Amino acid sequence: MTNRGRRRARTGARTPLLSPARRRAVALASCGALVGTMTTGCWAEPSAMPAVRDFLIAWQVGNYEAAAGRTVGADRRQVEDALGRVRQQLDAASLRLSLGTEVEGSGVDQIVKKGDEADARFTVKIDLGENGQPWEYPGLMHLRRVGGKWKVVWDQSIINTKLKPGQRLAVVTQVPKRSPITDTQGRSALREIGAYQVGVYPGQLADPQKTIDQLTKQTKIDGGRRLDSERLLGRVRSAPPQTYLPLLTLQVPTHNLLIQRLTHIPGLRFQGVRAPIAPAYAPELIGNLGPATADRLQQVGAPYQPGDTIGVSGIQLLQQRRLAGTPTVSVVAQDETGKSTEQLRSWPGQEPQQVQTTLDPGYQRHADDALAGLQFPASMVAVRPSTGEVLAVSNHGTGGRNSAFEGHYPPGLTFGIVSAEALFSQAGMKQSTETTCPGTVTVGGKTFTNNARPDSSFANHFAASCKTTLAQLSSKVDAQTLLREASQLGLGKNWGLGVPAFTGSVPAPANDGDKAAAMVGEGAVQVSPLAMAMVAAAAYSGTWRPPYVLKDPSTTAQAPAAQSLPPESISNLKKVLSRTASRGNAKGARVSGDVVGVAALTTYNEGGRPKTVSWFVGSSGDRAFAIAVEGVINTPALAAKFLGG
Repeated sequence: MTNRGRRRARTGARTPLLSPARRRAVALASCGALVGTMTTGCWAEPSAMPAVRDFLIAWQVGNYEAAAGRTVGADRRQVEDALGRVRQQLDAASLRLSLGTEVEGSGVDQIVKKGDEADARFTVKIDLGENGQPWEYPGLMHLRRVGGKWKVVWDQSIINTKLKPGQRLAVVTQVPKRSPITDTQGRSALREIGAYQVGVYPGQLADPQKTIDQLTKQTKIDGGRRLDSERLLGRVRSAPPQTYLPLLTLQVPTHNLLIQRLTHIPGLRFQGVRAPIAPAYAPELIGNLGPATADRLQQVGAPYQPGDTIGVSGIQLLQQRRLAGTPTVSVVAQDETGKSTEQLRSWPGQEPQQVQTTLDPGYQRHADDALAGLQFPASMVAVRPSTGEVLAVSNHGTGGRNSAFEGHYPPGLTFGIVSAEALFSQAGMKQSTETTCPGTVTVGGKTFTNNARPDSSFANHFAASCKTTLAQLSSKVDAQTLLREASQLGLGKNWGLGVPAFTGSVPAPANDGDKAAAMVGEGAVQVSPLAMAMVAAAAYSGTWRPPYVLKDPSTTAQAPAAQSLPPESISNLKKVLSRTASRGNAKGARVSGDVVGVAALTTYNEGGRPKTVSWFVGSSGDRAFAIAVEGVINTPALAAKFLGG
């Protein structure tokens, strides 16, 4: 159980201090709103009503001096302090008071007089925060006529009928234990690491505002993000004073320097913990946890508080509410020791739920091993063609980016899978169709080159990376046909994946030159490794299926329907890819007879700088995969390492 103050609504700031003249003006203006049903003037009524009304108005607008001036039975400074602390003790966004209660109209009078004594009923409505339900309850005050004037007899119970002398209000928040992200076997994808919980005992702080100001000044997390000092101070003031209040959790060794700086701030307490808060693998997809800074709270919204440990990237962020649930919030009355505590109202939270992924720890380990030690940034995705499940997601040297899902790369001749499918299904070609492979060919003003080869079958020229072959054959496929085939293989579609992913982009060619460039995976064509892994999966199974990485359908958007491809064209495509793996550019990947695929090397400009990407796209049985490396490397060898690992 963790005690936490409620977050203040951003639109409801505390009532500012007013000058006496301004307070009288506000009180007069509020009179009509508070007792709009009254038919007599505000100050002329010969009854206890004006005293009740004026007391409530002054309390509501924050004129505690005026409210205390209408009381007897206690020191006025004591009354001012008690009324003023209500908002603070609840970290309230607003407080509204009105005559009468919910039983009004059932025969119960608002004010009942008996000689010089009277009792008045009223209603208190407090907004505890932008995500909390308003707390509404009936109030009761006793009045006495003194020197011909009605006065409110002060008692703590005016604030709340259950509040006893010496007690205060406090907000207690029970934060449930965060649920894990799991793999396809139901095992957690997180690992335990060391961390420090930084917190305070609110009642032991000599100057809460000074402590919180120093904390937020020192706390620059992940690129300079800061905590919200005003809301953090509200948490401290509203929490039970005698109970340890965690304010943020800092990971070791990531935040070692910050932890060292915070140790010099008076009043902060540190508790060492071990918690499952780091991804065990695929960190760019699983995501990380971190303190809730001001800008991060704008992303996840209420009811999370400054300093809370929340998801800050990946699935941890995208599924924050599901994984963390929501806290149970209670308002209590307690003495300063906390030994005598009574719950006044409670709002139950939502229980956390685990998020299960499709990641297979075995395939994930093989993928990570295949990319380990490379000198270039690299990414890899493995999927199951029969279902669309993502089995492994590996990124190496990408600076925290999930390039396996979100990378934008020209596919080069790996796009030949799409082009070949278009030629087989729409142009009537077969894998055995005789083609040419000249050293140079110009189509629509664009020139394409490769090593010239003798005339042979399309399968042989494809296996030999004959770019000029595909460029020439672009005349057999119109632009719309090429775009349609790309779409049937999932490129450019909304997959409803539930996590960020680049599904590819195949712009409509403006002319024959652009169309020829698209056929060989150049020009404006861009893909991600995941997009190409799904192309390879369709080539294996004969059906393109949308990928998914989260098993619960409620965590994803509506996915597109599966797309079956013509059986004859798929048969030809399999023979082409088998030839490429057995004798062509992908033969280094063939650790077994069922490995098919294509390797490619393509160069492009990014921001005016030349870049190179090395590809392997293929499958082995019911597993398809794509590898992209931002440099020149033997990708078939990486594929063999993955398949034989």
